[in-house]
Amino acid sequence: MTPPLDNAPFAPLAPGKFHDPKTTLRGERRAAVAFGGLSTLWVNTGTLCNITCAGCYIESSPKNDALVYIGADEVRGFLEEAAARGEPLTEVGFTGGEPFMNRDLPAMLEDVLGRGLNALVLTNAMKPMRHHEDALLALQARHGARLTMRLSLDHFTADLHDAERGPGSFAIALDGLRWLAGHGFRIHVAGRAAFGDAQAREGFRALFAEHAIPIDTDDPVALMLFPEMDARIDVPEITEACWGILGTSPDSMMCSGARMVVKRRGAARPAVLACTLIAYDARFELGATLAEAARPVPLNHPHCAKFCVLGGASCSR
Repeated sequence: MTPPLDNAPFAPLAPGKFHDPKTTLRGERRAAVAFGGLSTLWVNTGTLCNITCAGCYIESSPKNDALVYIGADEVRGFLEEAAARGEPLTEVGFTGGEPFMNRDLPAMLEDVLGRGLNALVLTNAMKPMRHHEDALLALQARHGARLTMRLSLDHFTADLHDAERGPGSFAIALDGLRWLAGHGFRIHVAGRAAFGDAQAREGFRALFAEHAIPIDTDDPVALMLFPEMDARIDVPEITEACWGILGTSPDSMMCSGARMVVKRRGAARPAVLACTLIAYDARFELGATLAEAARPVPLNHPHCAKFCVLGGASCSR
């Protein structure tokens, strides 16, 4: 669980950082990521969730519907636009909130998988997912390994997982994970890097062995350990010079080949965002179509630095 800022051994974010899209607080040219074509389309199914997590970056809860349920017809429109544009689309990811609270999710998955694309669902594997068991089994029977379920399991112990997600949530999630494994689904797990990479992988290895869950904990995609995200905590701004200093490329950033569609409460139609992680900052809303969103993204948010550039993380597989 992300500690309160007052108790955290970190400096607060300096005023003026991540303000100007072209220039950093120190007057250096801010890094931007050019769009290289859409390989991954993310769909936010809505911010409603069956639980409230202490450090949820998108503030999902049973009451937060700032992003409302998107419909299967609306998602189909983006899939058709991607095909018409000749985008190199290979994967569609579904996130939330809890995606299984959106009743259109099975239809959206069938649409994606039926086009020969891969589908990735980010879920807590709790009761909303279990309500769709029959639909999931049918999808898995038709499309097999092109459907991946990524379960959020913050830690390999109940105490630390439940501290983030609520008492008893670990046991329910683990039961969902066992159900997926028992029915042969392709499954990944997302944990948190704050507990230490080597310790976490060893702990998850023991947990998965105990419950016959076939996940290779040495595979950084099968077991993703995400860096902490707290936009209140200070982090360096990313300049154009950083690419050479860090030995990394803007082409490796998530926003070079991914976009996310959302539907805001009260909006007539969905919008396309630059990133899965930054849902409420208007600077990262790029338009109403994929064509409008096919433009560079200035790295003008703490998450750009902490999660993607310095953390080396990506929501995609």
